[in-house]
Amino acid sequence: MSTIAKSALWVTISEIVFNLSGFIIHAVLGRVLGPADYGRYGLVITLTTMIIILIGNGIPTAMAKYISEVFESSSKTVLNIKKRSIRLQILIIGVITALFYLSAPLIANLLNDATLTPLFRLSTLIIPAFAAASFYFSYYTGLHQFNTQATLKTVRSIFRIILVIILAYFWSVEGAISGYFAAPLMTFIIAVLIDRFWIGKMIKQKALAEESGRSLGQARDDKSFPWQKLVNYAWQVVIFFLAYELLISIDLYLVKALLRSDELTGIYNSALTAGRIPYYIFYAMTIFMLPMVSKASANGNFKNAGPLIAQALRMMLILLMPMIVLMSFYATETLTLLYGKNYASGAMAMSVLEYGVGFLTIFYVLSFALNGAGKTKLAMGIATIGVIVNVILNYFLILRFGIVGSALATTITSFLIMLVALFYIKRDFGAGINFWEFLKVGFGGILCFAIATQLPTGRWLFLINSFIIFVIYLGVLYLLKGITKKDLEYFRGLLKSQKKEEVEAELSGNEPGA
Repeated sequence: MSTIAKSALWVTISEIVFNLSGFIIHAVLGRVLGPADYGRYGLVITLTTMIIILIGNGIPTAMAKYISEVFESSSKTVLNIKKRSIRLQILIIGVITALFYLSAPLIANLLNDATLTPLFRLSTLIIPAFAAASFYFSYYTGLHQFNTQATLKTVRSIFRIILVIILAYFWSVEGAISGYFAAPLMTFIIAVLIDRFWIGKMIKQKALAEESGRSLGQARDDKSFPWQKLVNYAWQVVIFFLAYELLISIDLYLVKALLRSDELTGIYNSALTAGRIPYYIFYAMTIFMLPMVSKASANGNFKNAGPLIAQALRMMLILLMPMIVLMSFYATETLTLLYGKNYASGAMAMSVLEYGVGFLTIFYVLSFALNGAGKTKLAMGIATIGVIVNVILNYFLILRFGIVGSALATTITSFLIMLVALFYIKRDFGAGINFWEFLKVGFGGILCFAIATQLPTGRWLFLINSFIIFVIYLGVLYLLKGITKKDLEYFRGLLKSQKKEEVEAELSGNEPGA
C-alpha cells in the first residue's frame, strides 16, 4: 500500500497547487472582468474544457491503462502502444477541433447569445494544446511516473497564472481565453523534452536489453499493438467523460438558458467553481487509481484491487467530511474572499451544492476504479443516467428556486449515483465504507458544524477558524480510533523523498539496488 499512498501524497500536492492557481485566476478575473463578462468567460471555458475532456482523455486513458499492465514486462509493447495512441489522438483532435470551430455559431444561438461565437472560435485553439499536454500526463501515469506527472502539473500551474492573468488584463475575455491555450502548449513542449532526453531513453534501453536477453529459440515480438483495442476501450471512456462533464456542468448552461441572465450565470459560476475545491483536490486520486487498479486486476481477479479501493475510500471519507461541512458553512466568506461582495448572493447555492460535490467526488474516484478494471460500460451507464436525472431536476427546480434550485438538483443526482457506484464496488471488488468508521466521521462532521456556529467570523478569520476546527476534528477522530498511531507514522514515512534509483527501478521493474 505504500505505492498508492506515496502517489496520493505527491499527486495530491500537485493538484492542490494546480487548483490553487485556478482559484487565483478565477478570483482575479472575477474582479477584472466583472460578473457579466466573467459569466461569458465561464461559459466558453467550461464548454471548451468539456470538449477537451472528450478528446484529451479518451485514447490517452486507454493508453495509460494498457501501458500500466505491461510496463514492467515489455518496454517494446509500451513503445508500440504509445505509437498507436499518438496516431489515433492526432486524427481525433483534428476532426473534433474542426467540428467545434464550425459549430460555434450554433452553440452560441442555443445559448441565446450570438456574440459568443467569436469567443468560442478563439477557444478552439485550447483543444489541441490541452489534448497534447494531457497525452503526456496519461503516458507518464501509465508508466507510474507520478512524480514526473506531478512536476508537469505544477509547472503548468505557474504558466497558467502568469499567462491568463496578464493577457486578461490587457485583452479582457479574449486575453483570458488565449492564456488557456498558451499554458498547456508550453507544458507540452517541456513534456516532450523530458521524454526525449530522460524517460524515453530509459524505455528504449530497456527494450534493447529485453531483446538481447531473448534466447535464440524465442520469437521476436514485432507486432504492433492493435489499434482496435485502444479504440474499443477509449470510446466508452469518452462517453463516460462526456457524461460526467455534463453532469457537473449542465446546471451552469441551464441557468443561462432558463434564466437568461449573464449576471446570475456569473454568480452561479462562482458558487460552482468555489464549491468544487474538494473535488479538484481528490481528482488526484483518479490519476493513480486507474493504472493501479488496472495492474492489480489484470488477471481478471477484481478482489485483488479491493484493499486498494477500500484505502482510497477511507482517505476520502476522513478528509472530505470536514472540508464539505466547513465550506458549506462558510460559503459567504469563501465567495467574498475569492470573488468580492458582488458574488455573495451565490452563498446559499454554494452551501447546498457543497454536499453534492462531496457525493460527486466519491462517485468520480470509484468510477476510475471501475474503468481501471475494464468495467467502462458500467461507469459510462451510471454517469449517463445521472445526466438525464440532473437535466430533469434542474429544469423544474431552476424555474421554481432559481440558482439554488440548480444546486439542489445536482446534489440530489450526485447522491443517487454515488449510492449506485458504492453498490457495484461492494459487489465486484468487496470494498466499501465501514459502518463504524462512517459513524465516527459523521460525528466529527456534526462536531465541526457545531463548533463553527459558536465562533466569530470575518473576511479572513474564517480561515483560522477552519484550521482550528480541522485540528479538533482530527483529534476527536484519533480519540475515537478513527485515526490510529499507525496512520500517523505511515503518513510521516510518506514525506521522505524517493531516491533516484527507486524511480529508475520502478520504471525498469526491478527492486532498488538489484
